[in-house]
Amino acid sequence: MGKRKLGALEKLDADLSSLQYKCRRDPASYRDDFATQYQQYEALRDLLLQNPSTTDSQGLVSLKDLIDFVAHVADSYPTICAAFPDDLRELLSQHEELEPELRDKIVSAFVLLRNKDIIDSATLLNTFFPILVSTPSKSLRNLLFSKILSDLRSSNAKSRNHRLNKTVIAVLHTLLTRDRESPKGLWAVKITREMWKRQLWTESEAVALMEEAALSENEKVIIGGVRFFLGGDKEREEAADDSSDDDENVDMNKLRHQAGINKKTKKKARELKHAAATVKRKEKKKAAPHPLNFSALHLLRNPQGFAESLFSKHVQNSKSKLSLDSKLLVLQLVSRLVGLHKLTVISLYSYFLKYLTPRQASVTSFLACLAQSVHNLVPPDVLEPLVQKIANEFVSEASASEVCAAGINSIREICARQPLAMGDTLLQDLVEYRKSKDKGVQMAARGLLSLYREVGAELLKKRDRGKDAALGLRSGELRERRYGEEEVGEIDGIELLEKWKSDERRKKREEAGLDPDAPTDEEEEEAEDWKNWDVEDDDDSDDSGGWINVESDGEDISISDSEDESQPSSKKPKLDVSASKDKENQFMPSKSEDPEPKPISKLATTRILTPADLAKLQELRLASQIHTSLPSTKRAKLLAARHADDPLTAAEIEAPGLLGRKSTKEEKIAMAKADRETNHQSTTAKRKEKKAAEGKSSTNKEKARKKNFLMTLGKAKGKQKRSLVDVRKTLKGHLERQKRGGRRGNQ
Repeated sequence: MGKRKLGALEKLDADLSSLQYKCRRDPASYRDDFATQYQQYEALRDLLLQNPSTTDSQGLVSLKDLIDFVAHVADSYPTICAAFPDDLRELLSQHEELEPELRDKIVSAFVLLRNKDIIDSATLLNTFFPILVSTPSKSLRNLLFSKILSDLRSSNAKSRNHRLNKTVIAVLHTLLTRDRESPKGLWAVKITREMWKRQLWTESEAVALMEEAALSENEKVIIGGVRFFLGGDKEREEAADDSSDDDENVDMNKLRHQAGINKKTKKKARELKHAAATVKRKEKKKAAPHPLNFSALHLLRNPQGFAESLFSKHVQNSKSKLSLDSKLLVLQLVSRLVGLHKLTVISLYSYFLKYLTPRQASVTSFLACLAQSVHNLVPPDVLEPLVQKIANEFVSEASASEVCAAGINSIREICARQPLAMGDTLLQDLVEYRKSKDKGVQMAARGLLSLYREVGAELLKKRDRGKDAALGLRSGELRERRYGEEEVGEIDGIELLEKWKSDERRKKREEAGLDPDAPTDEEEEEAEDWKNWDVEDDDDSDDSGGWINVESDGEDISISDSEDESQPSSKKPKLDVSASKDKENQFMPSKSEDPEPKPISKLATTRILTPADLAKLQELRLASQIHTSLPSTKRAKLLAARHADDPLTAAEIEAPGLLGRKSTKEEKIAMAKADRETNHQSTTAKRKEKKAAEGKSSTNKEKARKKNFLMTLGKAKGKQKRSLVDVRKTLKGHLERQKRGGRRGNQ
């Protein structure tokens, strides 16, 4: 009996496949046949609705085949199938009692109707979303989630469907705010994160949705919202890099070469056409303007209120049921918000006090959170107790080297953001650890010393300031910072262009025999600038040779390492005391008067910068960068090397402590195994392997080495019989070809 049923089902499936092909080719001729099958589908549907939990395998298989058949040809018979989408919705409403395979088939048929534009996206989403958040079946949830994402992506493929996006975001917002303790809001987090990752939702509405998720009452929803702000932007960048890397391996020259010498087939012509379209699409993508992908942290509408709500609700609240790891994630988000937007949450810093001890679990994460929550507008008296406690708890002779290095490194990260948090006595004590025997502690202390040579050299002893800091203090370029002081923004290098223009003007007046210090007419200067509108191409200039003249930075100036600087060195010629005092008074600013601020250049606000000016500005910037990157004048701007959006991790706090640590036995075994598996090759072998991978051939010399000896014997005998004149001619010709750039002279 079972074989008869199986044979009948196979025959039904074959008949439906044949009829489906015929109905799609000629709908009018097979309309009656389709109506007969549709009546049979309606009969089986009514039986299923009467008893959804039926176990009749023959009836279920027949219904599945009929649903699939009707869904494929429904667009050919719109009047007959007008009620078909409503039937599928009614069947899906009883999803808990349906057989799993039948349920999945109904979902696939509903998606097929959407692809044929029989139903719209709103109908599909309104059908799937309530089932997604209520069904207990994990397989059905995964299926519905993938179908919803696929439909949203296809709806936004050609152009942004703003109406649909706003509707879906409103539904997700209602799901999050209706019941904040329910775990159903996790689906809103997953959908939003996937759409953000694919750069389909990049507006502030999606960020506001994740704000509501982070302020929810359910722990899973909270962590999902917090992880979005901490890692959503990185996921988006990685997804964009993966999509761009897919088109990087297309070599059109190689494909054209193969198509020219290999047998011509339709398949190869199709592949070449597809590759050409891929290259064209890649070039079009390169020429397109870069999209403004703002970070989620920058699209927050009220960062201050969001940070305060997160901290008071999930971290500072004693009734919060979050675990320590979850609280640490929330704390990372709060600290990043405070540091990035320069917010004021004073209670945050007092919260860190009880966690700043080496015995605390994940203490380096707490130190990283503390450091990235500091900015230049935090009051120094709030940070001084924290810095002092870190120094007392972590930095001592009795502490382990990893603990001491982590403490000094965290203090350096805090002081890089707010240098006024450090006192001179504590700084001088910490700097002495640069003489430690442990390499990690030594490097951490040197980093702190390099930082304060830039931002607070007056707190260091004279022997620790270094040459640049000492000269800067003496000339008045480096001065003590004040709380809340901000640097005035201007065009980078504009003062270099202004100085160059004034020098050029002085040279021209001197050549004309005029007074170089006399004031000039502004109209004449502007007219002179307009004459040089285009970029000049002067081959006789000194700058066109490729070398940039960099002025000497005072290598001949000697700074004594001793505290007493009254006695000059015996190896140097003695200078006139009165002259040296006058020179010192010329550079040393008066203690009673404040140093004058740096004058702001008025060139950009009073003149229109021509293309020639911009080209000269770029040249002067390059010369300045070369000057500042020389070993004698290299700056240790530790904070400027890191972007403001980049987080500070626990690994960066622990990094100096790992320098002097010995490897464990397990790490040594892992390194030995990895070294054993590594294929050691010479440079020549690696070059040959790379050329072979790129499809390039070898040279004639390399081919000659692989030839049989008998094949090269005649050439070798011929070389032995040559006269000295022939050898001279051969060598001379070889040298000439080298100078010419090869036999064809393609230099």
